[in-house]
Amino acid sequence: MWHLLPKEVESLWTLFTAPVVWAAHFLFCYLAAAVYCEKGFFGAGFDTLRLTIGLVTMAALAMIVLAAFLAWRQWGFGTGDPPHDDPSRRDRLLFQGYATLLLSGLSFVAVIFTALPALFLTGCLR
Repeated sequence: MWHLLPKEVESLWTLFTAPVVWAAHFLFCYLAAAVYCEKGFFGAGFDTLRLTIGLVTMAALAMIVLAAFLAWRQWGFGTGDPPHDDPSRRDRLLFQGYATLLLSGLSFVAVIFTALPALFLTGCLR
């Protein structure tokens, strides 16, 4: 079966992909809001900031979903039930895929909660 990304992509680095995307999204959202509320964005309105945060949120969620798909593939599409505690390469890869899938779910929820203030706030609080 042909895959878009080769299996060699799945390494220990994939474990950190979703949390790093969430951290970058968090940093962008709060820095953009802080800079806008202090200095403004070249005369742009608050709705422009909200739209920008929405677009960045959609991109972050897409990257996390891709990381989750890669983790699900590494886990064997859910065929191996946990715990993966045998001292073998196969169980290590299954555990890593399962842990990455769980971290991706957590990061997905964290990105949504990070973007929620942009949904409800309509202006800067001073």
